[in-house]
Formats: sequence, C-alpha cells, structure tokens
Amino acid sequence: MTTRAAEQLLPPKLSRRWHYAREQAISFLMQQAVENPDVISLAAGLVDSETLPVEETRAAVEKVLADHGSGKMALQYGTTAGSERLRRLLLAHFAGLEGCDPHDLGVTASQFVVTTGSQQLLSLVCEILLDPGDICLVAGPTYFVFVGNLNGVGAETVTIPCDDDGMQTDALEAALQQLEDEGRLDRVKLIYTVSYYDNPSGRSLSAGRRQQIVDIAHRWSKHHRLFVLEDAAYRELRYDGETLPSVWSCDNSRQTVIYTQTFSKSFSPGLRIGFGVLPRDLVQPLCDRKGNEDFGSANFNQHILATVLESGLYDSHVEQVCAAYRVKRDAMLAAADRWFADLPGVEWVHPHGGLYVWMSLPSQIQTGFESPLFLRAVKEGVMYVPGELCYASPLEERPRNEMRLSYGVQPPEGIDEGMRRLSVAVRAMLDAADGNDA
Repeated sequence: MTTRAAEQLLPPKLSRRWHYAREQAISFLMQQAVENPDVISLAAGLVDSETLPVEETRAAVEKVLADHGSGKMALQYGTTAGSERLRRLLLAHFAGLEGCDPHDLGVTASQFVVTTGSQQLLSLVCEILLDPGDICLVAGPTYFVFVGNLNGVGAETVTIPCDDDGMQTDALEAALQQLEDEGRLDRVKLIYTVSYYDNPSGRSLSAGRRQQIVDIAHRWSKHHRLFVLEDAAYRELRYDGETLPSVWSCDNSRQTVIYTQTFSKSFSPGLRIGFGVLPRDLVQPLCDRKGNEDFGSANFNQHILATVLESGLYDSHVEQVCAAYRVKRDAMLAAADRWFADLPGVEWVHPHGGLYVWMSLPSQIQTGFESPLFLRAVKEGVMYVPGELCYASPLEERPRNEMRLSYGVQPPEGIDEGMRRLSVAVRAMLDAADGNDA
C-alpha cells in the first residue's frame, strides 16, 4: 500500500459497546506496574504464586493423560455448559459449602454452568438480562470490573451505600421506591452483591441482610422477576469470624438468586474455571449466549479440576492457601497499626477473609490516579487502587479519599515495607494540608 493510499484510509467506526467499555482502570494499573518495576504493589489483586498447586496439578494431569481414551476425551471439544463429570462434582462441592446433602439443595447438576472464571459468568449475566438503559443496583463500593461489564452493555447503575454489614437494605428499598415513583421500576433487572470478604472492602454481607435482600427482590418483582447476582468469589478464603450462609440459600424458590464462584482464588487462576448455579429458566439463555463465544470453556482444564476434586487434594490445598493468606492479612493489619495508628482520620477495615484491606483517609486527602497522594506514593515506591474506581456513581458523587490495599502478592516483609512507604506519602499529604512542609 502506498503512503498516499494509507493516508486516505478512513478511520474505523467502532461499536457502541466498545465506547461503553473503553479506558478500563485495570489497564492503567498494569501499565504503571510495568513502567515502575521497583514499586511495591499493594494494588494487584493477584494470588500469591507461592500458594499455586504445582504438585497437585501435575498429579492430576498425569492421571488425566495416563489412559489413552480418557486423555483423548479431555483433549477434545467439550460442551457449552461444561463437563457433565465436573458439574456433578461441583454439585457435591457446593452442597458441602452449604452444609447439606446434594439431594437437599433443590437444584440439579443441569443448573450448573462451567465458565472461564467467574468473570465470564458475570459478563454473560449482563449480556442476557440487560439492555441499554436497564438498571442494576450495586453496593458502594463494589467490584469495579463488574461495573465495566455493566457499562459494556449500556446499563444504568444505581449505587446503594454500605456499612460494616454490607449493602444497606433500607437504602436498597428506598432506591427501588424512588425508581417506582419515577416510573422506571420496569427497567430494574438485577441486584449485585459480593457476599463474602468483598473486593474491594473486605467486608461481608451480614446474615440478616442476606435474607432481606432476597425478600426485597421478591417483593419488588412487580413487572418481571428481579434477580440477585451473588458473587461469592472469595467464599473459601475465610481466616476467622463466623460462617455465613450464602445469599443463594436464603432463596427458597431457587429462582431468584444467581450464584457464581471461582477456583481462581482458592486453587489456580491459570486454569480459569468458575461456575454458576442458575435458576432453571436462565440456563438455556445463558448457554445460548456462551455458545456464541466459546462453545464451552477449556475442556482439558475442566478434566484437571475434576480429577483434583475427586482425589481429595483440593480441600487440603485450600487449607494451606487460607493459612498462608491469614499470615499476610495479619501482616497488613499489623503494619497498618504500626505505620498509620498515629495519623489522624485514617481508618481501615479488619477483614475476616479475602485479599483486601479498605483504608479511608481524611476527606481532604484525595487518592485518585492524578492526585498528589498517588504521585507521591509512586515516588516513594508503592502503589494502591484508588477507592473512587470502586463506585458506579458519577465521579462528583463518589468518596475521593479511600483506597484498596491488597496483601495477595507481597510476602509479609514486602507488605510491611509497602505500608511504611504508603504512610510516608500519606503523612506528607497531611503535613501539606496542615500547612507544614511535605
């Protein structure tokens, strides 16, 4: 092609869906990590490489490929909904989490769909339920990648405030009442909640509010069924505190709550296996959409995980993972006490599981990417996720003084040093706000 011809090429006309989903914050964070390799990242929501199950996976792969016939089956295409063998095992695994016999769950393996991580399930639910202008109610703060899914289908988000017990159900009820008063209740399709040790705040939805959310969804299903999407990605990463029932278990109808979980945090993100437990009449619509994308998630990986579950290696591995993360969680909380306790107006959540600590600063200290604090933190050699990214409301309505800190990647000594560096940056901002030299 000649230079003149190249200059005359018209620009591409990209889709509206691209426009909705552009400029994801995760891309900026990854760029910062690459450009600043010496920075201690308290931003990355990755799992600790030291916890990854190399030996367990090697044993499972060898077993899958030991028999020529089963090896060929694992290397062939699978089905859109997932391996029947794995789905039966997921039914049993889920029943164990629910503390009951599989026959008492009220669902069958046919209502389980295997996905490429739980993220794909979240995306597919948006695709099959939400048209542009439809409404999803989310907590504030919430999982910011899911907000990207909502933006990607042109949905409107309504943010419901949270406290230490999670989404405030009185505020949820009031928001639905306001939407009805505005004549827009028919556009409401979904309530989204991260039920255990949520990303980003580390909080869990209290037992009482779990039932209340389901009851609210039933009560406000006036034009069509209002679904609750329960994201239980961190359910198995519990280090202490009470054992909480799933939101799904509060739905006696088994037709209102969509449940999703992943093995990325508890076993291996490289396998990219998650699953959903769906109301019966959503299984086929979701599989129809999924079939357009992948004909089924990686079949070989599913056979590996099925073998791990059958072998009994999974439960012992989860115990090791939780023990390792408990040490890291404790290291971050100890570092917060050591480096931040004397700083006025600084507070943080003490999570009982998951991978995150949520920290709030005095209201005058902003934490965004372009804030003096973020720039100073990078200069000091540490990185965090600005809390404002974790809200779906307009930027001017979001708190600007919060941050998500992850202890997933760093060793305890790296966590302590990262928190020390962050405290230096915060202290400098406080000094500047007080009129002292930074």
